[in-house]
Amino acid sequence: MKQILQNYRTGELGVHDVPAPLCQAGGILVQNACSLISAGTERSSVSLARTSLIGKALKRPDLVRKVLEKARRDGIGSTYRSVMERLDQYVPLGYSCSGKVLETGEDESDFRPGDLVACAGAGYANHAEMIYVPWNLAVRVPHGVDLREAAFVTVGAIALQGVRRSEAVLGEWVAVIGLGLLGLITVQLLRAAGCLVAGVDPDPRKLEMARTFGASCVFSADDSLASDEIRARTEGRGVDSCIITAATTSNDPVEKAAEVCRDRGRVVVVGAVRMDLPRPPFYEKELELRLSRSYGPGRYDPAYEAHGIDYPPGYVRWTERRNMESFLQLVADKRINLTSLVTHEFPVEEAKRAYDLVSGESKDWYVGILLSYSRDISDIQERRLSPQISGDRRIVGPDLLRIGLIGTGNFARGTLIPALEKMKDVHIQAVASASGVSAKLVAERLGSGYCTSDYREIVKDPEMSALVAATRHNLHGPLVLEALREKKAIFVEKPLCISMGELTAIVREFDKGLEDGPGRVMVGFNRRFARQTIAVRDHFKDRKSPLQMLYRVNAGHIPPDHWVHDPVQGGGRIVGEVCHFVDWMQFVSGAPPVRVFARDAKGAAPLPDNLCAVLEFADGSCGTILYSASGSSAIPKEHVEVYGEGSTAVIHDFRKTVILSGRRARTSTGGGKGHAEELAAFVRWARLGGDAPIPWRELVWTTAAVFAILESLKAGEAREVRIPGWEKGGNSACDAE
Repeated sequence: MKQILQNYRTGELGVHDVPAPLCQAGGILVQNACSLISAGTERSSVSLARTSLIGKALKRPDLVRKVLEKARRDGIGSTYRSVMERLDQYVPLGYSCSGKVLETGEDESDFRPGDLVACAGAGYANHAEMIYVPWNLAVRVPHGVDLREAAFVTVGAIALQGVRRSEAVLGEWVAVIGLGLLGLITVQLLRAAGCLVAGVDPDPRKLEMARTFGASCVFSADDSLASDEIRARTEGRGVDSCIITAATTSNDPVEKAAEVCRDRGRVVVVGAVRMDLPRPPFYEKELELRLSRSYGPGRYDPAYEAHGIDYPPGYVRWTERRNMESFLQLVADKRINLTSLVTHEFPVEEAKRAYDLVSGESKDWYVGILLSYSRDISDIQERRLSPQISGDRRIVGPDLLRIGLIGTGNFARGTLIPALEKMKDVHIQAVASASGVSAKLVAERLGSGYCTSDYREIVKDPEMSALVAATRHNLHGPLVLEALREKKAIFVEKPLCISMGELTAIVREFDKGLEDGPGRVMVGFNRRFARQTIAVRDHFKDRKSPLQMLYRVNAGHIPPDHWVHDPVQGGGRIVGEVCHFVDWMQFVSGAPPVRVFARDAKGAAPLPDNLCAVLEFADGSCGTILYSASGSSAIPKEHVEVYGEGSTAVIHDFRKTVILSGRRARTSTGGGKGHAEELAAFVRWARLGGDAPIPWRELVWTTAAVFAILESLKAGEAREVRIPGWEKGGNSACDAE
């Protein structure tokens, strides 16, 4: 299918062929008919992408600070590669569209194939021939509303939320500063609510449009007497509220709003403007400043937007979805005129002409710009696509290990792919990602045979020798199960899975396949492959008594709305990260964990990512994991100490290791955290067979121990590490490797 994408590093914008998206549970697949270019929002995004690295840095000083911190911690070279990797990606544009439902998710009942819908949401309602959108970001198009009008749904909901935030009532005066697309819709909404409207904008043509839409008076933003005239029209009081819908780096709109508002008036900021509030007018009039958050309640809440959990109307009457419905009903009732706002319409193939208008490269005057999509469904629904690459890169020798890469996030692009590219006996034959967009970019770079939005294409491909999976955590367990059933070797980033139920199913599937030879599963517990870890284990390998181990992790803060905290997608940081350190202790001690006791830091943070866990191992060794998300970033991330039989080993963030025995000290430096070594071990195993790089039983015991830590946190007491159907330490399935 065709989709408009922009390379964030170079700023290049174009129409690309990408795999069609996959319909997921909780949402719908839509064939777009129209999409609306939101000039203010998209102009800002496009112009930022087209600036130089220095320009991007000046506009995002918050990210510059993070980059400098990473450079201090990881070095300039590593940081530069990471930044370039993050910048060099395709960014989908658009967030307002309309079309026809093609398919519904498994648990979706609100829509049916064939329904006409309007859709919202950046990352979902894109400028593309087909989109996937969660059901809370889609509404049915009412009878009498054209799909061209329905494509305005997002901008309409934003305008409506701004009006709601103003609490404007029948007969009140409201000033609207900024009469672009958003402002002109706001004028009409206020008139529909029975308000008197004063419009302010520097463009005389937009002032005239506002007048035709019912504005009682209009004034040029450059008119120094505008504030006096507005006060005169309001009997000297000033307007009851002012809605700012402008998009500018200037502070003029905020200052103008303070001038025209009455005593104790309301200023609502909808557009992206500078907000250096002038204290005297805000203080002397006791003005109230309100910000309007996009389309309404539910915006930026993953539970609402991604997972479809609605807010009860008795508590939240106007959610973003209900705002979308309300706006379209006003259009159906002919209270809002959208047809007059459309100044340009282009087929998606001519998108560059549309963005030349938005960026100012074309000098034509515009307000509303629509893109249209007319190709037949049979031409756009292909989920598997061969990227355009040079012919010599397609030549793959018969002896190469053909790998299918599933997941193309930052870690895959920044760590896994570079390591695999250095291996002469490997070819990444296929690439999958949920949207298909990033899969296309990666496949083009690597010279892969195809890219897809459906990972099952790769799993079931008979030419695929092995799989490397770096998706979000919720897909790890299902991917391992499918790989076991298809008899394919799989390397899956940690964790193995995110629930005990998934682990039990994986163990059973592994056991079922033993008659045909054990499955080949490896989890990305890279630290056991680090050179410094090997040195510590070798030092203690001939011991006769148990070890004491301490692993301190200064993990750093991750915002609560990050997907890793989502119980559905991420499973939390304990499941997703603490497994690393449990595995490290199991590897060094050479014994499985049998009992755990864990406590979190009550009140330290709203999330369970500050904890102390004590683990007992089968050989009597014990280990303590201190995992903190509330420490200073000035402290190195990881510090490890191991004690036993008169010796001590200390690993300083995998940069330096000191092993002390008696009065002798041995120091080693460098070597990294084992990512390249673990992938090399997996590739050898997948090609040549032999012993598993990580024994199956150790993968299972590490994962079970993490779930036991969660149970201990809830119960406040120690928990045994158990696998249903296994005896302590393993069973016949464990040893069948």
